[in-house]
Amino acid sequence: MKMEGIKKVVILDSGENGSSSSPSDGKPPNPLTTTPGFRRCFSSSGDVVDSSSIKKSFVRHPSLVRTRIEDASVEILNEEDCKAEFVPLVRSGAWADMGFRGSMEDVYICADNFVHDYGGKNPVEGPGAFYAVFDGHGGKHAADFACHHLPRFIFEDNDFPMEIERVIASAFTQTDTAFAEACNLDANLASGTTALAAFIIGSSLVVANAGDCRAVLCRRGKAIEMSRDHKPLCIKERKRIEASGGYVYDGYLNGQLNVARAIGDWHMDGLKNQNGGPLSSEPEFMTTKLTEEDEFLIIGCDGIWDVFMSQNAVDFARRRLQEHNDPVLCSQDLVNEALKRKSGDNLSAVVVCFQAEPPRNLVVPRGRVQRSISAEGLKELQSFLDGLEI
Repeated sequence: MKMEGIKKVVILDSGENGSSSSPSDGKPPNPLTTTPGFRRCFSSSGDVVDSSSIKKSFVRHPSLVRTRIEDASVEILNEEDCKAEFVPLVRSGAWADMGFRGSMEDVYICADNFVHDYGGKNPVEGPGAFYAVFDGHGGKHAADFACHHLPRFIFEDNDFPMEIERVIASAFTQTDTAFAEACNLDANLASGTTALAAFIIGSSLVVANAGDCRAVLCRRGKAIEMSRDHKPLCIKERKRIEASGGYVYDGYLNGQLNVARAIGDWHMDGLKNQNGGPLSSEPEFMTTKLTEEDEFLIIGCDGIWDVFMSQNAVDFARRRLQEHNDPVLCSQDLVNEALKRKSGDNLSAVVVCFQAEPPRNLVVPRGRVQRSISAEGLKELQSFLDGLEI
């Protein structure tokens, strides 16, 4: 059984690891907001020659008049200041499939214009996009809850996007606490979810991750991992877990969970309490400044990365985008290929393109090939020549 995602995706015409709308209608318009690059210039001026002050009968052309350096007004700018800032043209698509599981517990958000889809108290210059993947476990309730409440806590904050990391980290904590309260009222909601959120504000890319979903940036064909998988066996996570009173057994947190960070899971003994615990909902951040070399971003749940290495996924997606230049079809291609590779989990993928054109073919210069012949080969050649009749 295939699902075209929990939220319908719309293509915009204008627009250490191994465009949505409100939740009710599921079919959002995704207008694209772009801002032209800034143009910078500098000017210089010279002295004006008064012909009446010259005794000779001829007047020199101004271009022949020497101007002293101290008399000239010249604004010196750095080379970088003369270049227009890269403004990404955001286009996105997403696809989800239940895979070989008996139920679907993944949810994703695809909003090319978060001001239109979610509002916001502060204006944003240039593109403002928001994407997220929630990989539920033990049920879908936590993933659905986080998908609805996390954006609300972020975009209703007065400090967004000026203090973006603090706001997002606070939103993850608020979502986790609110879900704990919901579970106290209804025990049937008990479940958990990993969460990865990516923001494009102007030319900045900010990724917040808690769990084992992954974001990978394609920079001129090279895979740049924008998140770290939070597995219990990771040295950094294991130290944090043990410092919080937990332990790792057979690769599982407290022998129960195969992720080290998640929202929810309040029903599992020894993992969380009001003062913390070994299972953290705190996101880890990675940021970068997008340039013309950045082509697209892949966001996927762990079902994708169980069968794709990061560079492998970038190479695969790049070829597909060169064929059809469609982020929706590209995300579907990734999911279908993961199914062919026998991924045993739910599958969700979001592909975000930063340029209108498809990725360019990369031309690798060929080095000079040096050819040589072995001593044995020389002997055989000599024997052949000696046997020729002259």
